[in-house]
Amino acid sequence: MQDLSLLGLLAVPLLGSLLIFALPARRILLAKQIALAASVITFGYTVVLGVAFKTTEGADRFQFSNSWVWIENLGVHFAFGLDGIALVLIAMAALLVPCVVLSSWHSFDSVEGAEELRSTTRSPKTFFGLVLLLEVFMIGVFAATDVFLFYVFFEAMLVPMYFIIGSFGGPRRQYAAMKFFLYSLVGGLLMLASVIGVYVSSGTSSFAFTDLVGNVPGGATQKWLFLGFFIAFAIKAPLFPFHTWLPDAGAEAPAGGAALLVGVLDKVGTFGFLRYCLPLFPEASRDFAKPILILSVIGVLYAAFLAMGQRDMKRLVAYTSVAHFGFIGLGIFAFTTQGGTGAVLYMVNHGLATGLLFIVVGYLVVRGKSRLIADYGGTAKVAPRMGGVFLIAGLAALALPGMSTFISEFLTLLGTFTRHKTLAILATTGIILAAIYVLLLYQRTMQGPLKEKVSGFRDLNAREIFAVTPLIVLIFALGIYPKPVIDIINPAVQFTMNDIGQTDPQPQQAAQPGGAK
Repeated sequence: MQDLSLLGLLAVPLLGSLLIFALPARRILLAKQIALAASVITFGYTVVLGVAFKTTEGADRFQFSNSWVWIENLGVHFAFGLDGIALVLIAMAALLVPCVVLSSWHSFDSVEGAEELRSTTRSPKTFFGLVLLLEVFMIGVFAATDVFLFYVFFEAMLVPMYFIIGSFGGPRRQYAAMKFFLYSLVGGLLMLASVIGVYVSSGTSSFAFTDLVGNVPGGATQKWLFLGFFIAFAIKAPLFPFHTWLPDAGAEAPAGGAALLVGVLDKVGTFGFLRYCLPLFPEASRDFAKPILILSVIGVLYAAFLAMGQRDMKRLVAYTSVAHFGFIGLGIFAFTTQGGTGAVLYMVNHGLATGLLFIVVGYLVVRGKSRLIADYGGTAKVAPRMGGVFLIAGLAALALPGMSTFISEFLTLLGTFTRHKTLAILATTGIILAAIYVLLLYQRTMQGPLKEKVSGFRDLNAREIFAVTPLIVLIFALGIYPKPVIDIINPAVQFTMNDIGQTDPQPQQAAQPGGAK
């Protein structure tokens, strides 16, 4: 079972996806049932792996490892393994997918052109097949331990998400899908050039991650290779100033697709910083750290101000994510275990909180047929359960103490403060700005005078509540007791810090110039 465990994790959603694509276009209900069953089984499988994962001292860096020769002449292997970082991100993705399936159950039943969708290749059943196919690639990209295989999954994710946005999104879906695809493709091509450069320059004749660490030559070569990886990951995250595709894609994607795009796919960028940029290019990572930290702080503040000026709810949520990715970038490039652990925890908690926020905004848009904030008001008076879930999602997005995002944001800023006090203080102002734009969004849509447009809204039904309940429970549970997840993340982050030769500054050294190397 140890040899087959990760293949099984990939096989379940892949089999479900193939079954759905094989169905006639009108078998929509069966497609939904298959998608839900496959995604729930995948999540259960992930829980089993999490329970079996060892966090004790001396445990292997990568567990449940499998490796088969793929392209022998190039040293490419079909290789998988889980460290703590990959495990928690896969678990977050595996939880979000069934929530998205449930929340999207009737999303395409009442939209304009629904009958056309049922009778063409754009049938809603195709949406659920694409979601499962996307889950395969999301799991693969986090679990791959061969750099070439990682690149294959990195690029393959573009395909199902492109069709999810382009076929099932809003009025400007084709523009948003193409912009998303082109940005990601440019980043992917830069990464491909760097992947080849790493292979050639390392002299290892292997693409295995563990073989390449410590073997990439330094100097200008390492800097150029680092930039190829970094730009690709900065576009995927996205990190300022590579972020401009996200507001369009997030706004035009269907709510479930947006939840997966911002909640999971974008984490591949920040995951790539920590998994590949730092260990493979330690010298270049240290050289470029300060500019990246400055860009991260700019992203936090810039995106927060833009979020406050948005009239479109989904664009507002997308801009909040750009700000959050700035915090994650700070934690990663602060080169402290606290910052790194906080960044990984932030990836997980941001996925839960933003996934919940996009889902509940999707509920609102389906009922009101509009994404404009001004079209809503007083919604909580006629739909109190929706108002309550919206408030929880908003408070999680602004990192209220007691919710999971607060712990990760606190660790990230604390880890940054030990090395870069000024940048940490500037970034902290982003918390205040977050409170402004989130509370304004809630006040304008859920409170105030009752708008005629929302007077007939129905409240959340049992299915819709069930779809968001796991996310709400985890947001509170990890806010109160995050230790089990932190214990899984910490060893993997420590391995990364060791790869780049960084140790945490001691409290008495942190205030002294040159106290931390």
